[in-house]
Amino acid sequence: MTQTSIGLSRRALLGAFAATAMTAAPTFASAAGFLRGAGDIRRIRMYSGRTGERIDMVYWIEGKYIKDALKEVNHFMRDWRTDDVKGMDIRTIDIMAAAHNLMDANEPYMLLSGYRSPKTNAMLRSRSGGVARNSLHLKGQAADLRLGSRSVSQMAKAAIACRAGGVGKYSRSNFVHMDCGAVRSWGG
Repeated sequence: MTQTSIGLSRRALLGAFAATAMTAAPTFASAAGFLRGAGDIRRIRMYSGRTGERIDMVYWIEGKYIKDALKEVNHFMRDWRTDDVKGMDIRTIDIMAAAHNLMDANEPYMLLSGYRSPKTNAMLRSRSGGVARNSLHLKGQAADLRLGSRSVSQMAKAAIACRAGGVGKYSRSNFVHMDCGAVRSWGG
């Protein structure tokens, strides 16, 4: 994918400020602006308790997404129940990376759910009223994440500060949902 295909022009990225303070308030096009404070790279670090896999991947350098790195991220974020892989929306990956940077966390995210196949989503819906019929997980546009060193509230505040998509707090289940859909927040 190119920056243009996701609605980000080079000009928008260059115009994004390098602030990494929680008080900054970028628009979605500038959620990636939080990432510029780390140099001209974007990195995602995660592990999966379900598969035992780990990923520590630089996926963007100096204005360009790295195709092979994104393929690895897509595979990592697959539906672990069915092994189905879908291209994750890079806006979601950028939100995850930006929020991680804002929290100044050293540990990787624990990925609970990335892409969900229709079969998995239907199964989860049958077990819980909290699973949306048209979940953004089905489109590869959402992730459910946990950090041992940060509370659900801290994670949600960092993701909300990106002003880039949806943020759901699931305190009872100890995770935060991040997506690249409309800017909104919910949960407790």
